[in-house]
Amino acid sequence: MQYTLPETHDHLDERQFLLAVRRLADSLSYGSDASPFLGAGIEYVQSRPYVPGDAVRSIDWRITARTGKYYVKEYEAPKRMPVFILLDTSASMCVSSQQMSKYTWGVQLAAALALAAQMRLSPAGLLGCGEREIYVQPTLSRSVVLQWAHKLRRHRMDEQTRVGAKLRELAPQLENRSLVILISDLHDPDAIPALKLMAQEHDTAALQLIDPAELGRIGGGIFRAREAESDATFVAHGRSRWFDPEAEGHALNRGGVDHLTLRIDEPFVPHLRQWLARRHLFGRGAR
Repeated sequence: MQYTLPETHDHLDERQFLLAVRRLADSLSYGSDASPFLGAGIEYVQSRPYVPGDAVRSIDWRITARTGKYYVKEYEAPKRMPVFILLDTSASMCVSSQQMSKYTWGVQLAAALALAAQMRLSPAGLLGCGEREIYVQPTLSRSVVLQWAHKLRRHRMDEQTRVGAKLRELAPQLENRSLVILISDLHDPDAIPALKLMAQEHDTAALQLIDPAELGRIGGGIFRAREAESDATFVAHGRSRWFDPEAEGHALNRGGVDHLTLRIDEPFVPHLRQWLARRHLFGRGAR
């Protein structure tokens, strides 16, 4: 049986949610003069004879000195890469030991990154990576972003992850070089191979949300547990380690995917902002 909870555990009303998302978007964009969502930037194309009205700063002094006539440089218009935000909407994102779950943070991050991209005039789209059909074409409309963000606040506790499958479905649809950002806990075994495949053609990043309970050492004793998505039961103890984020990060980085782990029990926004600011993958440009 499928069922839906009324909303995530953020306890925010509509107005508070909007403020939280906008503050997060402003924080991620703060201090970034060069857009992390800008493509190849302004590239020199050719020089042509000066025409009255051309800006003096565009004069090509090298050719001007050689020919004795004024020439100006022409540049290719900035390339704005479309941004696809992929959000893992599966059950494992919703189970949490904290007040705000990975899913709650994921929704806010997805909306904030989309708004930050739009601030730089890069269209942003959304793809859900669960069983629900969630797809929004890249757009510059903030209202569209906020509409789907509100809808995403509702989640299902029986939804299985399909990160790998969704990545493989999206790749053939991308006609131009794009920026693909996945927000997930990476519980799908097919996620890492699919991300590596995507990175062969597109700028790709993975923000891995981690609940501290997933890292083990949550107390002594032996207990029986159930996996949220597969419904499989298993026996473990308080020092069980469910996965190794460092190993997954190394595997992704070797495959050309920029990877960052975000623990939801620690303040991660400054760390994320610095990571976005120093990353050059967003500025590699369209091929």
